[in-house]
Amino acid sequence: MTPLREPDAAMKQLTEAVIGAAIEVHRALGPGLLESVYREAMVLELRERGIAFEQKRRFVVRYRETIVGKGEMDIVVASLLVVELKTVERFAPIHEAQLKSYLRAGGYHVGLLLNFNVPVLVDGIKRVVCTSP
Repeated sequence: MTPLREPDAAMKQLTEAVIGAAIEVHRALGPGLLESVYREAMVLELRERGIAFEQKRRFVVRYRETIVGKGEMDIVVASLLVVELKTVERFAPIHEAQLKSYLRAGGYHVGLLLNFNVPVLVDGIKRVVCTSP
């Protein structure tokens, strides 16, 4: 089993900045809206905070060196951190599996699942670390 490599201080700081932005969005909008609304609000909040990001980043899925599919990540922050937004009752195992697949496909190490459909956002945050490329 590959040992879990913890993110460095810069990644922790970046993650905290994104969580802070998400908390501000959740405070202003509350739960119950569509994912697309939270994504647009996050884009505005990240931009206002001067945090570099790319939204709807596309990637390809390969099987035996052949492209077999395509996907789209909600937000990639500073070309390092994948942020996947949800509006679900609670996280299911498939949500973490989906984010891990995105991390592997894009060559990323750390991702955040953010569920805006909760009364308190801290209950809707899950950090995911991918140990294999």
